[in-house]
Amino acid sequence: MVTGSFKRLMQLGLSLGFTVSVAAQAQQEIRIGVVYPLTGPGASTGAEMKNALELATDIINNGAKNIPNLPFSAGGGLPNLKGAKIKLVFGDHQGNPQVGASETERLITQEKVVAVMGAYNSNVTQTASQVAQRYSIPFLNAESSSASLTARGFKWFFRTTPHDDLFVQNFYQFYADLEAKRGIKVKQVALFNENTQWGNETTKLETKLAADKGITVVKSVSYPQKTTQLTSEVQLLKSGNPQVVMQSSYLGDAIMAMKTYKELGFSPDMILANNSGFTDSEFIKTLGKDAEFIITREVWSLDLANTNPLIKQVNDLMQARYKINFTGNSSRTFTGLLTLADAINRAASTEPEAIRKALSETNIDGKKTIMPWKGIKFDATGQNIYGAGILVQIVDGKYHTVWPFDMAAKDVVWPMPKWDQRK
Repeated sequence: MVTGSFKRLMQLGLSLGFTVSVAAQAQQEIRIGVVYPLTGPGASTGAEMKNALELATDIINNGAKNIPNLPFSAGGGLPNLKGAKIKLVFGDHQGNPQVGASETERLITQEKVVAVMGAYNSNVTQTASQVAQRYSIPFLNAESSSASLTARGFKWFFRTTPHDDLFVQNFYQFYADLEAKRGIKVKQVALFNENTQWGNETTKLETKLAADKGITVVKSVSYPQKTTQLTSEVQLLKSGNPQVVMQSSYLGDAIMAMKTYKELGFSPDMILANNSGFTDSEFIKTLGKDAEFIITREVWSLDLANTNPLIKQVNDLMQARYKINFTGNSSRTFTGLLTLADAINRAASTEPEAIRKALSETNIDGKKTIMPWKGIKFDATGQNIYGAGILVQIVDGKYHTVWPFDMAAKDVVWPMPKWDQRK
């Protein structure tokens, strides 16, 4: 915004026969749009990601003492843009793809953001990024894992997180490693997934790899994301008597499923979850001991601080500010904003094409992130080629890395105790 005093200064300059540039003023604030579920079923997860974004922004703008290996920890804004500060402009998509698209358009056309981040839910990321593509605005996705998002030939879309093709392969590699290490052979699985883009694509990937690995899918059950009961679906799962349930659910669905499993006495050997609701901090808080022993894929764990001190150092900042730990979702969001800020700084410009080009040239060492990744480098589709997944298990109310085995902080508890055998 150009203030009245600044307008008068320009008018004075013009009357004296020279031009006053607005560049210096414009560089004081770099507006980045963020589109997340801040209300509705995903509000808890959205709040965690909003916290992560605000923490990252505070570090960029004001610094983080005693964390020299963290990018921008010196504070003072973006050095290549004369100390310009990051300004987040939020949009709430409520878990609705159409709202996500309209909010993205509002941020671009009315709020004049130079780039957009979002949108957690894969089906919302699909529509929101289409809008950014149409307006030629960089869109950075830090959390959505539907593999198809980077298969659209989009020039303006970049994703830092690994996608479900890798995550599902991790599940089946875990089965192979479990048999080799513990003699436990998984022969039969059931698939239980919500039916939006994320869940449907995961089901297809899991089904294909099960066939490739000689594992029988005894039941494949999907349900509406905003369902209010899962009794019939869980009864159907139970009738298949699977060893393992492979499940993709957002927070409300994940909690509802666990309560229904207990009510119906359904106790497979393991529930192997696909992140999302199972890693939201509200999951353990709500279920207490009923959340115990679930294994979920992840991209972050606090116990990995043993090999990467940045993890604890930055998590301490989150704890001090919000009294919560990072999660796999919020850690990716935090990393995503630092990646976007790095590109804008290297571009030394807020022009969309310059930012897009800088993103395409990104090459961040994993040691400068809080993720257990080799780093961040995008291929021609906009996918980070250095992302990796881990598996964690809930034991004593905390997530512990259990796979890959050479990174494990605890041995896998297998099988899960039956409901009537738990203390």
